[in-house]
Amino acid sequence: MNKYVIGLDYGSDSARALVVDSETGEQLAASVKHYPRWVEGKYCDPSKNQYRQHPLDYLEVMEASIKEALAKCAPSVAENVAGIAFDTTGSTPALTDGHGTPLAMLPEYAENPNAMFILWKDHTAVKEADEINELARKCKVDYTKYEGGIYSSEWVWAKVLHMLRIDSSLKDKAVSWVEYCDWLPAVLTGNTELDKIKRSRCAAGHKALWHPDWDGLPPEEFLSELGPELVGMREHLFTDTHTSDESFGNLTPEWAEKLGLSTDVVVGVSAFDCHMGAVGAEIKPNTLVRVIGTSTCDIIVSPYQEMEGKLIPGICGQVDGSVIPGMVGLEAGQSAFGDVYAWFKNVLAWPLQFLDDEEKAKAIEDKIIPALAEEAMKIPVEESTIVATDWLNGRRTPDADQNVKATITGLNLGSSAPRIFRALVEATAFGSKAIVDRFAENGIEIKSVVGIGGVAKKSPFVMQTMADVLNMPIKVARAEQTVALGAAMFAAVASGVYADIEEAQKAMGQGYEKTYDPIEEHAKQYAEIYKKYQKLGII
Repeated sequence: MNKYVIGLDYGSDSARALVVDSETGEQLAASVKHYPRWVEGKYCDPSKNQYRQHPLDYLEVMEASIKEALAKCAPSVAENVAGIAFDTTGSTPALTDGHGTPLAMLPEYAENPNAMFILWKDHTAVKEADEINELARKCKVDYTKYEGGIYSSEWVWAKVLHMLRIDSSLKDKAVSWVEYCDWLPAVLTGNTELDKIKRSRCAAGHKALWHPDWDGLPPEEFLSELGPELVGMREHLFTDTHTSDESFGNLTPEWAEKLGLSTDVVVGVSAFDCHMGAVGAEIKPNTLVRVIGTSTCDIIVSPYQEMEGKLIPGICGQVDGSVIPGMVGLEAGQSAFGDVYAWFKNVLAWPLQFLDDEEKAKAIEDKIIPALAEEAMKIPVEESTIVATDWLNGRRTPDADQNVKATITGLNLGSSAPRIFRALVEATAFGSKAIVDRFAENGIEIKSVVGIGGVAKKSPFVMQTMADVLNMPIKVARAEQTVALGAAMFAAVASGVYADIEEAQKAMGQGYEKTYDPIEEHAKQYAEIYKKYQKLGII
């Protein structure tokens, strides 16, 4: 009998379960469920950059999406599921009690946003990130050196410290923290106690300052100097981490019954979405995989010998085994990409709120970006006199800084909405080039680029502009759910269907559906406009 695997991809707004034939990589069924409380806008305050998610949202959509996806398959599929693996956004941590329970799961904290999972794009901890960077530069050992030399407010230690500072009610129970990519498999396998949770190498290495050079997490002396709120927390955390080809454990009887599966089903160690997405896109050395959606995450893998002695400044970490075990995974990204376009759409759509006909207003709003793209595409590159920076949500790479702001310059009375939109698309492409250049400047050769995610699939204008700015071909992965497919590949390895991830990629990979080749004349023109972007952004 064929063996089947389930990949679960937890994005910013929803989770998707993908049932896959492990022999061919064929997608048998999928189900997408939005987080119910998140959809209602609960626990968030965009004006303060506060974005929180309730742990119950994650559990409810997990059960609903897996059951719905399996219901679309023949009964024999559920009987022959070998493994499940997760990917999630990150860094998205929550404070826990001494038993590893996220505080929001306790009655007294059930409606407290500070006790919930702090979404990756929550930027409330800018001050704490600055303090971490300042202290790291004073220490004999720079604990940020394998994370690009700059710690971000998007990452776990800054967020945990901020929550404990602003909410004294948490101190009674907060003992430790957990990334939700680690918590979900812990729940399914019943290994939720702090000493039982298998921590993801990917999450810990890229976001939590974990590295073997200092025996895991930074020492107690470093953490306690950051603030008294962190005193004693390290002893309730971890030393070892695990790569995603490993098993976390098997489904508990309770969860097996809930999902209609067997307790023989293996649950894999999880990782962040972009890293598993790169695997689903069949990443190889010298390939840059760009997960392009509301933000971007850029992933490269490099053999050990090519990384010897190299520390890449201003990226989101270089971690052994964070993507493919046996290679160093490098991460970069942009804090806003599709969100830049969504912001402009929302600005233009503001008057629609006054229409009495909500359906009509929604129909108009949905047409804004496609119409802008269609008209912007007609504007010659040489008429790109408006120049923008893409930092509407701060800057992730190169050189993380959530204090920077976006700009639009060169406006005049002839600056139409399509012309401004074109400048914003070019800005996101220039931000992409800044990342590619940072890798190249530090001896990381990029021979090919692969795009996955919603923007890569749906936005030819954006993708062609990016190919022209990078002056490199960009392939688009064929799989509709490449990130979930990557999780399914890891599920196949963790459950023993394949010996390693390279073997799983070869069997389950779906190839590429389209290539955007750079237009030579456009590439030359953009090289000059990019200099204006650099001057404007002082990169």
